[in-house]
Amino acid sequence: MNWKRFDSLRQDSGAIELDLIEAYAQRRIDRRNFVKRGTIVGLSMPFMASVIAACGDSDSTDDGGGGSSTNNNGFTQSTGTKGGTLIVAQQEGDANTGLDPVAMLDLGTYNVCSQQFEYLVGVGSDGNITNNALATDWSPNDDGTVWTFTLREGVQWSDGNPFTSADVAATLDRLAEAGNAGLGGVIDVGSTETPDDLTAVVTLIDANGNFPVLVSTFNAQALITPADYSSGTTLDERAVGTGAWILDDFDSASFVARFSPNPNWWGGEVNLEGLELQGFADIATAVVAMSARQVDVVQQFSVLGGEGLIADESFTVLTPPASNHRQVWFNVRDGQFTDNRVRQALAYTLDRDQMVSTLFNGRAEVANDHPVLSSLPFFDEDATPQRTRDIDKAKSLLSDAGVEEITAEIHVGNLQEIPDLADIIVGNAQEAGFNLTVAQQDNDTFYGDSWCPEGGEGDMPCPGSDELGIVDYGHRPVPDIFFSSALATGGVWNSSNYANADFDAQLLAYRTAVDVDGQKAAVGEIQKILHEDTPACYPYFFNYLGGHDDGVSGVQITSLGHVITTKASKEA
Repeated sequence: MNWKRFDSLRQDSGAIELDLIEAYAQRRIDRRNFVKRGTIVGLSMPFMASVIAACGDSDSTDDGGGGSSTNNNGFTQSTGTKGGTLIVAQQEGDANTGLDPVAMLDLGTYNVCSQQFEYLVGVGSDGNITNNALATDWSPNDDGTVWTFTLREGVQWSDGNPFTSADVAATLDRLAEAGNAGLGGVIDVGSTETPDDLTAVVTLIDANGNFPVLVSTFNAQALITPADYSSGTTLDERAVGTGAWILDDFDSASFVARFSPNPNWWGGEVNLEGLELQGFADIATAVVAMSARQVDVVQQFSVLGGEGLIADESFTVLTPPASNHRQVWFNVRDGQFTDNRVRQALAYTLDRDQMVSTLFNGRAEVANDHPVLSSLPFFDEDATPQRTRDIDKAKSLLSDAGVEEITAEIHVGNLQEIPDLADIIVGNAQEAGFNLTVAQQDNDTFYGDSWCPEGGEGDMPCPGSDELGIVDYGHRPVPDIFFSSALATGGVWNSSNYANADFDAQLLAYRTAVDVDGQKAAVGEIQKILHEDTPACYPYFFNYLGGHDDGVSGVQITSLGHVITTKASKEA
């Protein structure tokens, strides 16, 4: 330990940064989480390397980028070849939202809109947030209630107008007004001040140590749009952005979007001549198209049905970091699952090991009915015992609730392994007295019809949600959105209509904690509350799989379905 160097680094740090540095020096968090957390609070890579070196560890902060035939960071290095049109197979978008960057809900629409619009905070080749987007720097005040963002110089909208802090302020106002999944309850309309064209100062409702994540790629709807952009406007209605591509054509019936390069993009000239995103109603058809090389890139595929791609020696599998999971929700306010003992009973029928083995061939990890990855520094492994299949306990819980049997439908969209997961749940639960059948519909209508129909208010955000169903959740590096949108009282994606004041209080404690120990204490209590109430089951977290033909390079895929092509090349 180089104490002299360490002390000098401490002296140059604010309160939030100092807590993180000391947590790393005391080995309360590991190096990987130190770098991840340091990036969130705005520490530079050279500064973090100095801290690591002062603590006697390697001074390398390699972000894991690089090219290989199978890449665990979702990124391959570009060859720099010029020309060609890249064709991407992706999820078909939700017909209810269209290309609305504020209201969009699915991976297909995320990918289309993010080609022309950009985020304040970007994602690096290691899958962590970084300063490669519209903000070049950010930092909090000492208590985490105010965050200051320095914006990139020389950025223009594709119509030639300059990008300024006024665009950031107006976008955040629109997101606050819409109750954005990540920013609702975090900022208000009018929270952003613009002291000059390249500075945005955001005052939060309460302290939040993870705020940069909430204005990054990992809050998919947080794309920055022009100051005079009207809520409800879609990209195809007004194709003006700061990104590398300009939308030339969009066919909503087939969900095919075609782009040409933006000559005003601040990042310079892209390698490709064009980009085409083709929507597929189901992943299996996209896999067939990829296998036949009718497309160059596949946004996402499953282990089930994707075995051929995994074994294909001329195909590069990309596996970006992932907290992707499925939420098996119960409508706790209406139907047969209003008693938490009935919900717990179903949770105890699940054979999670079978799911991981059958659906993912081991490329997943068992979860414990909460959305917190075990690798996160604030996960509390001692909070609750791991739920395992226990039919006797399930039967006992049903008996205690005065229920002999439950007959219900489990509602799903036709997305990836979800129908197969539903079939496993049907089989698992039958022995305990649950007579379930699977009700499947097209994914482009599932969200609006079954999961969270419009018309909710107050503590009933999804009053028409089905009593039992399965919905997909994409990766976020921290669980803020999983908590606030899917489980908090009035959360915009709270299909369970769950409302618990103790949960809300612990969520606030987690959000406002600016140190790892404070976050862990709150998250441990959240784990206990969700274990007892069981508003939803979380059976597993799974690895995200995407990829491309070996003739393609420089593509990055995120676990929220963004296919980043700004450095992509394609061999002739």
